[in-house]
Amino acid sequence: MLSDTPDVAAAASRIAPYARRTPILRAEVDGRPVVLKLEHLQRTGSFKVRGALNALLGAPSRPERVVTASGGNHGVAVATAAALLDLPATVYTPEWVPDAKARRIEATGAKLIRHGATYAEAASAATAVPDALYVPAYDHPLVIAGQGTCAAEAVADAPDVDALVVAVGGGGLASGTVLGSGGRHVVAVEPVGCQALHDALEAGRPVDSPVGGVAKSALGATRVGAVPFAILRSVTSVLVSDGEILAARDRLWEEFRLAVEPAGAVPFAAWLAGAVPGDLSCLVLCGANTDWTPSD
Repeated sequence: MLSDTPDVAAAASRIAPYARRTPILRAEVDGRPVVLKLEHLQRTGSFKVRGALNALLGAPSRPERVVTASGGNHGVAVATAAALLDLPATVYTPEWVPDAKARRIEATGAKLIRHGATYAEAASAATAVPDALYVPAYDHPLVIAGQGTCAAEAVADAPDVDALVVAVGGGGLASGTVLGSGGRHVVAVEPVGCQALHDALEAGRPVDSPVGGVAKSALGATRVGAVPFAILRSVTSVLVSDGEILAARDRLWEEFRLAVEPAGAVPFAAWLAGAVPGDLSCLVLCGANTDWTPSD
C-alpha cells in the first residue's frame, strides 16, 4: 500500500493502469544529500495527470464530455486523461498560455479556447459550460487525492526522507503531498510575486493575489483553493525569486541533465537557498512543459 490515507490509496489503485510510477534520484549537491522525485517524467510532462485521471475515474458516473480551465499543465493533463478514457474535452486557458502548452493540449484532440487575462477568468467561462463534467485544477478532493499519489510513491521508495518539498500554485499538489507524505514535514515553495498560499497563510484565509513571473503558467493561481488551504495550514511556506528559480533550473540541467520548466525547479531553488529544514529532503520536480535554452 502506497499510503495510509484511504483516498490516496484508492487513487493510486484507480490511476495505476494509466499513470507512470516515476523514479527517484538520490544525489549529493554541495556536500548535502538530497532525493529528487522525477515527476517531470510523468505522462504529459507533469504531475497533473494523476489528479485528472482520479477525478474522471472516481466520478459518480461516466461523463458525456469534460471541460476544464488551466494555465497549461492541468489542461494537458485533463485533455490526455479524457483521450485515454475516450471522452471529448474542452480546455479554457488565459490568452497568454505558452505556445508549448497550447500545442500539447491540441495534440490530444481536445478543443482549446483562449479566454481572459487570468486563470480565474478562464475558469469562470469553463464552469459556465452546460452538460459537462468540470475538472478543477486543484480545489477538489479527488484531484488532491490523485496528486497525493506522487508523494506516496516517493516515501515508499525513499522512506528515510524527513521532508517533502513542492512548488505551489493553487495548492493541489501541496495538499496532496501532505496526505501522501506519511506524516513527514511538507515545505510549500512559491515564487515571489506568484504567492497565493503565502498570502493566504498571512491573512488566515484564501485571498486574491497578483500573478506574475517566470513560473506563472504553472503556478499562477489567483487564489489558493479552499479545500487545499484547509489541509495546508501546518506547512512551511517559503518564497524564492525568479533569479533563484532560473539558476536552479539551469543547475539541474548542468549537473544532472534534468530539463524542467521553471515551476519544476522551484523546490530545488528553496533547497539551494538553505530554506528547507531536515536532514534528507525529497524535492518534487513537478513539470517539464516548456521550450527553453540553458543560460550561457
